[in-house]
Amino acid sequence: QVQLVESGGGLVQAGGSLRLSCAASGSTIRINAMGWYRQAPGKQRELVAQITSDGSTNYADSVKDRFTISRDSVANTVYLPMNSLKPEDTAVYYCNAVLRFFPDRWGQGTQVSVSS
Repeated sequence: QVQLVESGGGLVQAGGSLRLSCAASGSTIRINAMGWYRQAPGKQRELVAQITSDGSTNYADSVKDRFTISRDSVANTVYLPMNSLKPEDTAVYYCNAVLRFFPDRWGQGTQVSVSS
């Protein structure tokens, strides 16, 4: 199986920056893509950013030009520096791994709070 351990997050003022990290372990050879989703209170979980095993990236329109996903293939870790944070970025952020032939794996979630 694949395990995901998230780090980063916290409280920051609007305009500030945070960086999320997600380290995968276990059967990482099964991973096709990794990324981040977020869920704000009363809202559905939404994709924030994703990077595939060949390096292709995908972003939510709301975070383009502010967030940049990257990966360290050797460490099986993805990073999400988040700049110019806005109050509407406040949510629980979940790391996600898309696996071949197995259901997606999720991290435990980390809170990002942006004050105005």
